[in-house]
Amino acid sequence: MQVYNPLHDPLRDSIPGINQHYSPTYWVATAGTPPPNNGSIQGDIDVDVVIVGSGATGIATSLYLAQEHGIQAIILEANQSAWGCSSRNGGQGQNASGRLSRSQWIERWGLDTAKKLDKEIRMGFDNFAQLTTEIECEATPGGHLYIAHRPDKLAYLQHEADVKHKIFGYNPKILTKAEIKERYCDDHDAHGAMLEEEGIGIHPLKFNFGMLKKAQALGVKIYTGSPVTESKVINGIHHLYTPNGVLRAKRVAFCTGGYTGQNLNGALKNKLLPVLSNSIVTRPLTSSEIAATQFHSHVFITDTRKLRFYYRLLKDNRLQIGSRSAVIGSDASNPKHYQLLLDGLARKFPPLAGIKIDYSWWGWVDMSHDMMPRIIKPNPENNLWYALGYGGNGVSFSTWAGKRLAQRIAGKDHSEPAFSLPIYTSQLEYPNLFGKIKSELFAPFRRLGQALLYKWYWLKDEII
Repeated sequence: MQVYNPLHDPLRDSIPGINQHYSPTYWVATAGTPPPNNGSIQGDIDVDVVIVGSGATGIATSLYLAQEHGIQAIILEANQSAWGCSSRNGGQGQNASGRLSRSQWIERWGLDTAKKLDKEIRMGFDNFAQLTTEIECEATPGGHLYIAHRPDKLAYLQHEADVKHKIFGYNPKILTKAEIKERYCDDHDAHGAMLEEEGIGIHPLKFNFGMLKKAQALGVKIYTGSPVTESKVINGIHHLYTPNGVLRAKRVAFCTGGYTGQNLNGALKNKLLPVLSNSIVTRPLTSSEIAATQFHSHVFITDTRKLRFYYRLLKDNRLQIGSRSAVIGSDASNPKHYQLLLDGLARKFPPLAGIKIDYSWWGWVDMSHDMMPRIIKPNPENNLWYALGYGGNGVSFSTWAGKRLAQRIAGKDHSEPAFSLPIYTSQLEYPNLFGKIKSELFAPFRRLGQALLYKWYWLKDEII
């Protein structure tokens, strides 16, 4: 019998469950029947390549391994296909990955590396854009509207727009409050905005089901209900232990995102901070409600809060809105986190105060401690890779990460200049103290630090 445990916490639970049902998201309710799978692992198997995790990264990795390198991988999934973030996210495909802006790339790595990283991220976005034309996923091009939720945030947006235009060659536009109202919506929080032309909203589960079908047509197999409870290397062969059998693999890639358990693999222990994100979807808006909120567009929107809201009008005229919420899994169902979204919705769009909510869910985001993703082989002597750490900005880049990860697994990453970038050369790091001292000793205090940081962010967002 399939169950659903909404209070799962990756820092507490060794696995995300066994054959659990999907989270009750809008995406699950409207995606249609999942592609057939191969059931759970039964008995011991010797294989070439195993991918752990069937989210966008894992599916894309298997697709590109088969399509470009002739390698048919096996995907192991603890629960259902695309069960984790890939069926719970906001579907916002941005020209970005990780939490750092392009101006922060320059500060951290210098102008030359920042330009090369921009080229890589842009190639990933373009690849994602092409996939959205091949897969029916309710793609909504039109860009990303970045709302200044306070007047003092306009200077920040202007600075980012200048950096993107003058240094990286983009053409962002700064919009007034009146222009936002005229062209997009009457967001009462808005004091202006930056419009980035590069952005595509999608139905994420339809997208991932579509990618999986393409991979399966090339011979990829996916085994659901098969969590990896332990992994070890014996005589150079990876042994992945599942409840009903052991996979002995020559090559392994971990693509488990925010659902990466502490005991999954030593290379990943204490290297991520899983962060919860909540989302709600309203009933369909009436024509009078559309007129009252002045929605003219389905372009997706985020605001400048540190604890940002992300929202958009879906194609069936429902409004989706999400934000950060609880710190620990056991608190995820606390009504105050649901109320935060209701309050945010009412503040931004007063005519929708009290509107019926048809869907509510939450899920884990894979946040790296330095806010940037990694696609890396942590030990040169070990045929093990991971691709993680998108920080909530993985909808588009996860597919490119899968493509790059497939190159690495196939041994085709030696002459590609992009593989000299920091996201491909440095490992995920331990937590740090004051941005300087990194140590596993700080790991037990991550949640405390996160709770204090959320308090500070709230003050910065709303008061100071």
